[in-house]
Amino acid sequence: MSDPAKTRRHAERVRELVASLVREIKDPRLGMVTVTDARITGDLRDAHVYYTVLGDATEQASTAAALESAKGMLRSRVGHALGLRHSPSLTFVLDNVQDHAKEIDDLLAAARHRDAEVQRLAAGKQYAGDPDPYKSEDDEDDDEADERVSAEEKR
Repeated sequence: MSDPAKTRRHAERVRELVASLVREIKDPRLGMVTVTDARITGDLRDAHVYYTVLGDATEQASTAAALESAKGMLRSRVGHALGLRHSPSLTFVLDNVQDHAKEIDDLLAAARHRDAEVQRLAAGKQYAGDPDPYKSEDDEDDDEADERVSAEEKR
């Protein structure tokens, strides 16, 4: 098992290396790729590289195929740059950040719409009971006693 700080440093380095090496791939199937994250196991043997692709599902599929075909070259270059005994195997994972962000935006818009509807229904309405429903008879007796004390203090 490796130190967690060392693992994080290696993961960050893998992310940087793969992001720079992707530009060197001459595959026409490769789309507009952004490497978003990399995670490496504690034994530094397996690395998961997360990426996004600008475009539709066909662009994503063709980019995934291009990255799979370039995996060997990327692994050897990353392993050489890291200087480890064993080069980590690379697994490319499509990161659907845009889909998740769109889903969250849709949920927030629906919540805003429901809040506006509640505000519209509540406009001009008043509560059904007294303004202070928790006021008891004991409080009224205390108020009368306070008035008597303040009247005696004024004399």
